[in-house]
Amino acid sequence: MLLIYTHRITPRFSYIMRQVFTRILGIKVSYTTKVEDFIKHTGAKITYTKQPLQNEFFVRSNDLLFEQGINDIQINVADWEGVPCFFTTSENSALPFDIFSASFYLLSRYEEYLPHVKDIHGRFSPKDSVAYQNDFLTLPVVDIWANKLLDRLLERFPDMEVKKPIYKYTSIIDVNTSHCFAHRGFTRSLAGFLLDLVNLKFKRLFERVVVWFNPQKDPYDNFGFLIEKKKEYDINCMFFFQFAMYSTYDKNVSPNNNNFRFLIKSIADYCKVSLAASYSSFNDVEVLRREKKNLAEVINRQVEYSRMRYNRVDVPQTYRNLVDAEFTDDFTMGYTHEIGFRAGTSFPFYLYDINMELQQPIRVHSFAFHDYALHGEDSIEDILDKVRSLYREVKKVNGNLISVFSNELLGTEHHIDWKATYEAIIKNYHV
Repeated sequence: MLLIYTHRITPRFSYIMRQVFTRILGIKVSYTTKVEDFIKHTGAKITYTKQPLQNEFFVRSNDLLFEQGINDIQINVADWEGVPCFFTTSENSALPFDIFSASFYLLSRYEEYLPHVKDIHGRFSPKDSVAYQNDFLTLPVVDIWANKLLDRLLERFPDMEVKKPIYKYTSIIDVNTSHCFAHRGFTRSLAGFLLDLVNLKFKRLFERVVVWFNPQKDPYDNFGFLIEKKKEYDINCMFFFQFAMYSTYDKNVSPNNNNFRFLIKSIADYCKVSLAASYSSFNDVEVLRREKKNLAEVINRQVEYSRMRYNRVDVPQTYRNLVDAEFTDDFTMGYTHEIGFRAGTSFPFYLYDINMELQQPIRVHSFAFHDYALHGEDSIEDILDKVRSLYREVKKVNGNLISVFSNELLGTEHHIDWKATYEAIIKNYHV
C-alpha cells in the first residue's frame, strides 16, 4: 500500500488521490498527516505538501486541493516531455507539475463553474475549455500524467503492487428518434405528409408512403444491423432510448406505442437498455423520475444509466438532478461537435461538486467522440484516422474508449456510408 503524507486531508485531496491511484493506476493508498507515521512506514510512500520531510518521493503541492469554492486561477500550460501540463512545481519536486491539482481542475470541470457564455441549449462551449485552447482536447492527459507518475514511482519502489486496468471499448447507441416515419400515429403522419408536400420534398414523400406499407423499411430502423454487429464482434454495446412525451425538441415515437415498447424489450434481450433523458427533463427532476420509472416498467429491470438530450450538462446541477432521480452512472460528458476528452480522462470518475465540496454518488463516463463530430469528414478513411488517434492514446493508458452513434445518422443518406463506418470502427478498435 502506498502511503501519502500531506499537511491537511481535505475532500478534494482524498477525491483526487483515489481517482489517480486507485481507479486509474490500480494502487491502494492511505493518507496521513502525522510525520512519525510516515517515517515509520517501510513501504512505498510520497509526500504531497510544500516542503519535503527528508529525501523521500516529494511532489510540491499547489493550493488548489486545500482551497474551497471557486477562485480566479491562472492556467499556464507548458510542455512535459511532449505532453501538455500545468501547475508547475519546484526543482526539488519529483514531478515538474502538480498533476493532482491539474487533474482535479479538469475532472471537477472547474472551468465550467467560471463565468462563460452558453449556447442555445445551455451548453458549455468546447472553445472555452483550457484543453481546446491549448490543443490537448484529444489527449486523455489525466491518464497520461498518472502513468508518467507511475513510471517514476516504480523506479523508486520497484516492488510496489500495481493492478493495471484493462482497455475497454463501449459502443453507445443514442435512440432519440427510433423511427423516421413508422409508428407515429395518424395525426403526426398526416401532418408530416402535408409538410413534405408543401415543401416539395417528393423523395421524402415516396419514402414515407413506402414505410407506411412496410414499417421495416424505415430508414432509422437499424436495430437488426446493430444487434448483428454486436454479436459478430462481441462488443459492449448499450442503447439509450428516449421514452418521453412529444415536445419541441423531443419528437420520438410515443412511449405508449406497442411497437416501440416491443422494440425496446427485444433490444434489452441482447444489450443494456438505459434512458436518453428528454429535453424537457433537463431542469425537472419529476419528469426525469417519471421517464426512468416508465422505461423500467417496459424492460422489467432497474434503469440506472442516463444520457441527457443534446449532451446538455450544467455542472453541477445536472448531476444533482440525476442523483435525486437515483441514477448511478451518466454518459453525457463530452462534446457533440468536437472529438476528445472533455474532462481530460478516459476513465470513469465520480462528480465532485465544488459548491458543496463533496463527491456526488454518480459516476461519470466521458465519451471520446460523437458521430456528429465526424459528420464533416470527407471519407471513411479520414474518420478512421481521427478515431485511430484517440484509440492509440486510450490504449496506451489502458483506459475506456466510448463512442456515441445515433440510429438516425446511421439511416441518413450521405456521401459517407455510416453503417460501413460504424462497422469499421468497432472491428478495428474494440480490442
